[in-house]
Amino acid sequence: MRKNFGAKTWLYPMPVLIVGTYDEKGAPNAMNAAWGGIYDTNQVMVCLADDHKTTENIKNTGAFTLSFATVKTVVPCDYVGIVSANDVPDKFAKAGFHATKSEYVNAPIIDELPMTVECKLIKFNEDGICVGEIVNISADDSILDEKGKIDAKKLEPIIYDGVTHAYWSFGEKVGQAFSDGKKIK
Repeated sequence: MRKNFGAKTWLYPMPVLIVGTYDEKGAPNAMNAAWGGIYDTNQVMVCLADDHKTTENIKNTGAFTLSFATVKTVVPCDYVGIVSANDVPDKFAKAGFHATKSEYVNAPIIDELPMTVECKLIKFNEDGICVGEIVNISADDSILDEKGKIDAKKLEPIIYDGVTHAYWSFGEKVGQAFSDGKKIK
């Protein structure tokens, strides 16, 4: 038996992305955006309303970063999603975040978030979809494995559950992509 819920914006897993931008004075800003992901090869997308300070900043600078919220940063990452920089201009500092300017785009890398996707704006669609070209991905050494690759377990990304409005931690590895399915002949 199945239960029908109708049309809902529920999708699993939903990464919790923190969008980093600079404002017109060069001050860093961060916004929690749960609706985002891969758009195309070397491209990402994130849904942003026109009234967000982040949207204005991206349009002005042509750049943004996406960092993954982590188990250790749930509180500040949630805070930057419930407070607007239009109302609280120093919300970045209040969250306890510190910024390092990206070497590749005019946007901040949030020091407390260990993995960042650095992006150049490609376009804003008429429906508020911000599309960016991935210019670089940077990761703190603390989340790298012995081969120098990003270790998802060490990253400890969180996901957003739109049904219960909860954050969940990343689960255990259960298989190997592009390999396990070969067992079926």
